[in-house]
Amino acid sequence: MTMIGLHNLQASKGSNKRKIRRGRGNASGKGNYSGRGGKGQRARSGGKAGLNLMGIKSYLQRIPKNKGFNSLAIRKETVNLGELDLAFKTGELVDIKALAHKGLIRSTKSGLKVLAGGKLTKPLIIQANAFSESAKEAIIKAGGKAEEIKKEKVKNQKYALSRVKKSK
Repeated sequence: MTMIGLHNLQASKGSNKRKIRRGRGNASGKGNYSGRGGKGQRARSGGKAGLNLMGIKSYLQRIPKNKGFNSLAIRKETVNLGELDLAFKTGELVDIKALAHKGLIRSTKSGLKVLAGGKLTKPLIIQANAFSESAKEAIIKAGGKAEEIKKEKVKNQKYALSRVKKSK
């Protein structure tokens, strides 16, 4: 057996292909038109690149039609009566901070709306920015209170915060 070294290494058969020499006469197999066919823009140099120019209409027709829109309005956090029934004891005060502490809502910034999903079996004092009609009825029926609190709307949040800081 012979030793393998740089002097006797060979590429495996078929791994090195010869480059096609276009436009080097008819004997080469790629003479005359050099594999570009007959006349026309595609036969010329640089002709294939400039063929994809289209108007705006055909471009717009290729874009997928996504229906509707995503509203930028801030939505209130929602919580169902069934969740409140499980999380709180009889006569407890339920407000946005208590809900955030128990992990029932993510944020306290956007406000709170109570919905009538599930059953409320105990009287609770619930403070929220909004109630559904059926939720309000269910809370009163269970012997609790539904207190609606209004959130102050501020046009320029930065301006309002700077005024608060200055007054302190």
